[in-house]
Amino acid sequence: MIIRTLASVAVLSLAAGAAPVAMAQASVSTSVASTAPGFATSDATDPYLWLEEVEGERAMDWVKAHNETSLGVLQGDPRYDALHQQALELVQSRDRIPSPGFTHDGHIDNFWQDAEHVRGIWRRTTLDSYRTDAPQWETILDFDALSAAEGANWVYKGATCLSPEERYCLISLSNGGKDAVTLREFDSVTRTFVEGGFSLPESKGGASWIDKDTLLISRDFGEGSLTDSGYPRTVRLMKRGQTIDQAVEVFAGQKTDVSVSGYTLRDADGVVQAVLLNRGINFYESETWRLNADGSTTKLELPLKSNINALVAGQLVATTDQDWTAPSGQQFKTGDVIAWDLQAWLADPKAPARLVLRPGEREAVEGINATRNKLVVALYENVRGSVYVYDPADWSRTRLDLPQNVSVGVGSASEQDDKIFVSVTGYLNPSSLYLADAATGAVDLTKALPDKFDASGMRVDQFEARSTDGTMIPYFVVHKDAMALDGSNPTLLYGYGGFQSSLLPGYSPTVGKLWLERGGVYVIANTRGGGEFGPKWHQAAQQENRQRAHEDFQAVAQDLITRGITSQPHLGVMGGSQGGLFMGAMLTQRPDLINAAVIQVPLFDMLRFHKLLAGASWIGEYGDPDIPEQRAWIEQYSPYQKLAAGQPYPEVFIHTSTKDDRVHPGHARKAAARMEALGYPVLFYENTDGGHAAGANLRETARRIALEYTYLTRRLMDQPAQR
Repeated sequence: MIIRTLASVAVLSLAAGAAPVAMAQASVSTSVASTAPGFATSDATDPYLWLEEVEGERAMDWVKAHNETSLGVLQGDPRYDALHQQALELVQSRDRIPSPGFTHDGHIDNFWQDAEHVRGIWRRTTLDSYRTDAPQWETILDFDALSAAEGANWVYKGATCLSPEERYCLISLSNGGKDAVTLREFDSVTRTFVEGGFSLPESKGGASWIDKDTLLISRDFGEGSLTDSGYPRTVRLMKRGQTIDQAVEVFAGQKTDVSVSGYTLRDADGVVQAVLLNRGINFYESETWRLNADGSTTKLELPLKSNINALVAGQLVATTDQDWTAPSGQQFKTGDVIAWDLQAWLADPKAPARLVLRPGEREAVEGINATRNKLVVALYENVRGSVYVYDPADWSRTRLDLPQNVSVGVGSASEQDDKIFVSVTGYLNPSSLYLADAATGAVDLTKALPDKFDASGMRVDQFEARSTDGTMIPYFVVHKDAMALDGSNPTLLYGYGGFQSSLLPGYSPTVGKLWLERGGVYVIANTRGGGEFGPKWHQAAQQENRQRAHEDFQAVAQDLITRGITSQPHLGVMGGSQGGLFMGAMLTQRPDLINAAVIQVPLFDMLRFHKLLAGASWIGEYGDPDIPEQRAWIEQYSPYQKLAAGQPYPEVFIHTSTKDDRVHPGHARKAAARMEALGYPVLFYENTDGGHAAGANLRETARRIALEYTYLTRRLMDQPAQR
């Protein structure tokens, strides 16, 4: 085991639909906006730079005025109230599967939010009780009560507990949903914060327990202690009773790195096997160092693009995202799962490794966890999941007997035995949770949700679209059986396409109730840039190849129209963060295909992304605008600069959060301001709390969802307005 963290976000289980249908399509036509003159900007000439002043008076006045206008339009729509009420009931529903997390002693922890616990509670029960229809929960910490008592806007971001007893925990508290957190020591037995205990002020970064009186911390230690990306550059040892300034530095990265951090590698009994330090050179390349007992450090022989996944039965398990020749002379391929005897490898880097798994061309590893004695892997083939159990004795494998053609999620695992939770679901199949025994292969259905929307008469199809370079891009279509292929169906196309994040099919009550039930079609594009087919699928759209992902998404949109599923007046797109960049590229390159765009907490000004908040950490994904060669390829698609007059842009809905300290709200603000200056209609909304998730609590989340679907109803379900 590496570390146990009480998750602050419930696991969404995922699944797939009907059998794939491959169909060729002509290459996507040239963008109607590709020859537009665009908008040349620099720090000196950008007329909207003032909107990057997050809480500047002028900027906030602009935000307030736009919020009043947009909320007036959308909340004034006669359908908003019903959509909001449905969204609120769904997100606050108690009829959800409580996401379980094994404690070291076998209890079950859960973080829970509902109408009475808007900010949430951390609670605990026994495994036997959890498996009943009405578990008996004990509250460990109530974040609504804490916020009220302290007059604070606390958003819970997780707890890291000291193994094996797990009595003492570091609670991460965010002011309004920011990534930066305050860390405070909490006693889970007395259920009180420890008087005079560890307390670390607000900062990005983290902390790990070495023992009861020692932490390994990476924080903002003052001037010079952060990277260009705004993350910690140093790791320090902090002893109980010390102030943060008295902590002793044990490791430092470079200012140009993304971040550094430290953690303990523990076995199933909670015994520390190694103290490790991670130097994140960029978003995808990192070095792992060992902190020795004498305070010296030793660099471990791992590929730069790799991840340590688990420690099981003395075997260190890692994945490599690049072809690699190990010090032993062994050759490994991109996507391989490999393992070493940990102590033998630490003593001699040339100790041989074992190949655990080599995924096929259309396969991807989407999750790895370890029970006390087994390795458990979620392996996907053509975006459909299975779960395999590997025996460290010889790395033979068996497949768990779970439903087929679904998405699966490997959840929390027991350190006492070989039990592990596995989630299963489909687009039209409510989430279910199985308790599996990795030693025997037995699986038991533990929890299953009822339908949250009426899926009768609905189906899921998987198609493929041919991208500009000929690559076939899979996508899922969720729709009613009776869907007419006459282009009349209101269709929402969702995409992300970056950072090796896979869009695996999942059951969404809000999509089902607020869109599918009302006759909408929901489409998910598995474009390059994601991880649906492993690291190479992602790497094919990195850096100078980023445009490929945009072309993939546009090819799916065109394919939907070619098949008669929808047409331009009824096609809308949605995406957030990197997906917001996707939407910006669609808007500026193929506005002829769409009549709506929901652009959530987006990246938009790609010539300045590296200068805003955490932006520099994404240079590994996009490139560096300060390097002329790389700036040239970024300029080809940066949506902010590509906005131009005389284009068939639809009215868009852009939203962001003032408290987002990951993707700067200036991206969204400047996009809206530039479009308005060009004479285009824009709906802009900024939540003043909420962080990157754009919702600090469930009520805010419900409002955001209702605003989005009110907008989509107006644009795609009503008689389309002339543009």
